Amino acid sequence: MIRESGRFIRDKKTGGNMRRTFVWFFAIGLIATALAASGAPAAESQAKPMKPALLVIDIQNAYLPMMSAEGKDLALYMINGAIELFRVNGFPVIRVHHTDLKYGPKPGTKEFEFPESVLIKPEDPRVVKNYPSAFKKTDLDKILKEKGCNTVFLCGLSAVGCVLATYYGANDLDYDTFMVRDALLSQNAEYTRVVQEFCDSVGYAALKVMLENAKK
Repeated sequence: MIRESGRFIRDKKTGGNMRRTFVWFFAIGLIATALAASGAPAAESQAKPMKPALLVIDIQNAYLPMMSAEGKDLALYMINGAIELFRVNGFPVIRVHHTDLKYGPKPGTKEFEFPESVLIKPEDPRVVKNYPSAFKKTDLDKILKEKGCNTVFLCGLSAVGCVLATYYGANDLDYDTFMVRDALLSQNAEYTRVVQEFCDSVGYAALKVMLENAKK
């Protein structure tokens, strides 16, 4: 009985030691997992500084008169403001033009071009598209990658058409994508406001800070 009792005591001590060992290993595992998780975003952010480009979409003479008059002047003002911010901070401005193979507007015509009031330059890269998304069957993705860009900011028209299609096209290609608030137009100003609300959008002040702090 004494030996049995002694063995019981030893077995109980051994079981207690095993439980304590398991608890220690479990705690160490939790700590290691937490440290790895907390360190991952920091490492990722260090490995991926923001390299932005501005896409100025379809502000063509053929389409601009079709947009709602409400907010049009503000949108054109904000588009030029965004262009200037990108130029001052040394980041690319890319102009996107739309043409329908059947209905035009035909490249080289006045209707195809942007108004002179929009502050684009001849040396700004130009993408000509035949589909709503500026990424579909164009060189836009190639141009962005050649310039090292991983983030795109969108402005122009139509907020519910080509701008929105390009927004989702950029997301599908893993670009960080933002609308420039108050720099969008559509046939209905209320539709524009809705798009700005459900998409990731940044105003002028936030855009200014983001560009100034981006690593060049």
